[in-house]
Amino acid sequence: MQSTRVKHICALALGALIAVNMPLVAQEKAEKTKTHDHKHSHDHNDEDIYKGLFNDDQIKPRELSDWAGDWQSVYPLLRDGSLDEVMRHKAENGDKTFDEYKAYYTTGYETDVNRILFEGDTATFFRATGPVQGQYENDGYEVLTYDSGSRGVRYVFKKVAGDADAPAFFQFSDHRIAPAISDHYHLYWGDDRTALLSELTNWPTYYPADLSPDQIVEQMH
Repeated sequence: MQSTRVKHICALALGALIAVNMPLVAQEKAEKTKTHDHKHSHDHNDEDIYKGLFNDDQIKPRELSDWAGDWQSVYPLLRDGSLDEVMRHKAENGDKTFDEYKAYYTTGYETDVNRILFEGDTATFFRATGPVQGQYENDGYEVLTYDSGSRGVRYVFKKVAGDADAPAFFQFSDHRIAPAISDHYHLYWGDDRTALLSELTNWPTYYPADLSPDQIVEQMH
């Protein structure tokens, strides 16, 4: 009799435990489903945006903090052969030869600024001749339409103080059109805001300074 009563109490306790945990399990399952669905949609949108396919109402202002940190140019890596694997991969899947891709990216990546540091509203450009520094404020963004029909967004910042040799303007392009922490970017700089918007062949490209060449190659694939 006592054994039967113990079994009954255990059964009731187990049932209560299952009842308490069922909403939690269901919630976790729903959250996983929701996360998967959101990620799928997010990735799909990112892919379209990366290709330059987006509507004006998707574009949002961004702050300099999206690019905060220490950055290295990939131009030295292209020149020393570290990016040859990337160029070969492009040649296997694209419409140019290895040499043609390397020439194209040599023109695109070329720069004498091998490091850039963004801290707060300050930008420091490191050249062989020494660093130059300026303070910058947000100057909006510009939408460009290319001959292919795709589009891009340049986020613009203008100098308000600093060294005379620091550029008056710089413009980011990182295939994003809304606030997000950048993982790499193309940068255009100079003293003529409008002229910079016409530059389409030279786009110095920067990745986080703490990445190794192999890690950059992996990200580029």
